[in-house]
Amino acid sequence: MAKPPASLSGQDVGSFAYLTIKDRAPQILTKAIDTLHRHKSEFFEKYGEAGVEAEKKAISLLSKLRNELQTDKPIIPLVEKCVDTDMWNQYLEHHQSLLKESDETPRWFYSPWLLVECYMYRRIHEAVIQSPPIDDFDVFKESKTQSFFESQESVIALCTYLQELVRTIEDLDENQLKNEFFKLLQISLWGNKCDLSLSAGEASSQKTNVLNSLQDLKPFILVNDMEHLWSLLSNCKKSEKTSIRVAIVLDNSGFELVTDFILADFLLSSKLANEIHFYGKSIPWFVSDTTVRDFNWLIDQVKCSNHKWMSKCGVDWENDVKMGRWVYHDHIFWTLPHEYCVMSQVAPDLYAELQKAHLILFKGDLNYRKLTGDRKWGFSIPFHEALNGFHPAPLCSIRTLKAELQVGLQPGQAEQLMASDPTWLTTGKYGIFQYDGPL
Repeated sequence: MAKPPASLSGQDVGSFAYLTIKDRAPQILTKAIDTLHRHKSEFFEKYGEAGVEAEKKAISLLSKLRNELQTDKPIIPLVEKCVDTDMWNQYLEHHQSLLKESDETPRWFYSPWLLVECYMYRRIHEAVIQSPPIDDFDVFKESKTQSFFESQESVIALCTYLQELVRTIEDLDENQLKNEFFKLLQISLWGNKCDLSLSAGEASSQKTNVLNSLQDLKPFILVNDMEHLWSLLSNCKKSEKTSIRVAIVLDNSGFELVTDFILADFLLSSKLANEIHFYGKSIPWFVSDTTVRDFNWLIDQVKCSNHKWMSKCGVDWENDVKMGRWVYHDHIFWTLPHEYCVMSQVAPDLYAELQKAHLILFKGDLNYRKLTGDRKWGFSIPFHEALNGFHPAPLCSIRTLKAELQVGLQPGQAEQLMASDPTWLTTGKYGIFQYDGPL
């Protein structure tokens, strides 16, 4: 196989990677510092003087990190012993060995963007865990919570729609069922617009009822492989497999997670699947990514709502978890800097777990970057080729575009987009359902 192209990197001045490292990353760090500072009295109430000292320590570690980033210092190994520390440090060493010829050391602007961005979030985590007794504090929790509460009306609209749909689902013919499946897939796609790392942690909630906008948003779907998903799952259902397993590799918590839950609920209710396996992050990540705490918190919030259809959803979802129809997994691999084509070597247990799925849905931009190695692929390179050998099961990327990376487009499609909308790759305005699997 030909050598894959170079990684996206901050050394391309003016690129989205460059602007992320130069502007968005320091803003995210500043916001994390500010969050710790605002919780000072709470830490004092909880832990006394030790809490205040811990807050000072975490802030000083984050300020040091921000300074390293802004002055393009070398990337240093992790120091705090965790389950993934050695794997991280080996990866950094490996990256350094690739630079041997040029006598360079890995630095913020001259290393692969995927590596430095993941490294920053891992260092944020390190700063917090090095500061007991506040070492389980999630610096992003407030932003995630706010985004959920600001999206209340949209959440209520979706829960109401779902409950009405589920009540009559037995009466739908095949075509109606397919239309509902496509509708809920699109809701899950546009839910991916609510990404706090893109807005550098600024509020990014869903204020409108996305159900009313689906028709208007259709032209913005650049690759639409929904038909493949339908034929795959409806064939599984027709062959009366004892168990149809769909895996959803999650992205953002808050509103997007609600849209993923709605889709998962529909898959079970329509018998297109009978177990849903969710994969989330084991530590706070990319501001709004889902952890097990966010997953459980969201189900609780929905259940405790005083809106009857919303709380009914929460009760159902809690029950799905209890009965094992919904299973949440986390794994350290999701917060390593590796691209997915090495998963079978680096995390064979996770790869084997994904192989049990009939379909894997990868939500969001970071998953897409890791699926394709975050490289400078040509726009019309086939998705299958960019996956570089990663094929645990039939899979589909569901993402809105927030990085200068997209493969599998028709010849000329990217040029047309560029002419009409120069920022088409990075604003989250366009989306894809991009499938890879036996057709």
